Amino acid sequence: MIRVHYLQHVPFEGLGYIADWIAKNNYSLSETRLYDNPEFPALESFDMLVIMGGPMGTYEEDRYPWLKDEKAFVRRAVDAGKVVVGICLGSQLIANALGAKVYPNKEKEIGWLPIIFTDDFAQNLFGSEETSPIVFQWHGDTFDLPEGARLLASSEACVNQAFLYKGKVLGIQFHFEVTQKSFTDMLDNGLDELKEGRYIQSETFIRTNTQYIPLTNRMIKTALNKLTKTI
Repeated sequence: MIRVHYLQHVPFEGLGYIADWIAKNNYSLSETRLYDNPEFPALESFDMLVIMGGPMGTYEEDRYPWLKDEKAFVRRAVDAGKVVVGICLGSQLIANALGAKVYPNKEKEIGWLPIIFTDDFAQNLFGSEETSPIVFQWHGDTFDLPEGARLLASSEACVNQAFLYKGKVLGIQFHFEVTQKSFTDMLDNGLDELKEGRYIQSETFIRTNTQYIPLTNRMIKTALNKLTKTI
């Protein structure tokens, strides 16, 4: 049985569909809630690490002192050969832990927006029939591509949208994992960010275009199934 541990940064950004995937596969699940009790498990206690999103930046260590320890923990997990998946802030933490810079992007992306897979390998990793699917975006920061990482996807507003490192470490800026509930929780807690912007959609548009959720869930499921075959 595969043992999954996940890191959660705020109460309103949980595992979403990934929780369903874990349950359907009868994998075990443990968690570290950074906002509650930031204690990290021993590396030998889990096989796969999932790092969720949050509104903070990886560079805000003064405001969130646990960030320094979290990045060190993520690096140890990568070096130990664990399967590691990071979503949004999680992808930025992986990039930073691997030595890449994280910084504010020129444009925020919030809403249902297209990405472009870089090649057939990237498209096949997620089992996508489209080269440019619509995904749920909610980020203001971006990162440089870590040395040795393979770029998987880009968008008009943000070049580095997803990457794979050593075949077992996946960073995704966007939210393939959203369900109707998790998507609503994120939106309800982030309405103040829906300001005028080239890549920021209206609350009404975002709430009424959830038809993309099943497709995004299928893509994260496909990628997770492939990654866990390496365990």
